[in-house]
Amino acid sequence: MSDRIDYAKASPEGYRAFGGVYVYIQKSGLPAELINLVYLKVSQINGCAYCIDMHTRDLLKSGVAADKLVLVPVWRDALALFTQREQAALAWAETVTRVAETGIPQADYDAVAAEFSDKELADLSYAIGLMNAFNRFGVGFRSTPVAVAAAATA
Repeated sequence: MSDRIDYAKASPEGYRAFGGVYVYIQKSGLPAELINLVYLKVSQINGCAYCIDMHTRDLLKSGVAADKLVLVPVWRDALALFTQREQAALAWAETVTRVAETGIPQADYDAVAAEFSDKELADLSYAIGLMNAFNRFGVGFRSTPVAVAAAATA
């Protein structure tokens, strides 16, 4: 991968604005593991290598088992590893990220609304929207994943 531009340097005020949303989500009360699982799933859907690398590392550092992480792409086939709330959040992340395809059916909303309060659902949706935006930056500007940069210097 090669960097195109450093969007944070090119537009620091814009980057700080997105950073403000990131900080809010971290303080929202949603568990960090849940947020990072959602970030990872959204990034997998969007094919953002930089974000997949980052959020996998974050989850590993926080103690999430590798067995669970490798099954995030197929979480529906590994339900025993994911809590009800994680399952609902991952399903919501999928339908919201693929909004043009799904139209976000009422059944999808009802399922997630059964697990999360209104505030939690709004905050979860902010997190999904934020990661979708960051994935567009990462893919669009070809941000280099840490693992790739480390391999290139080794």
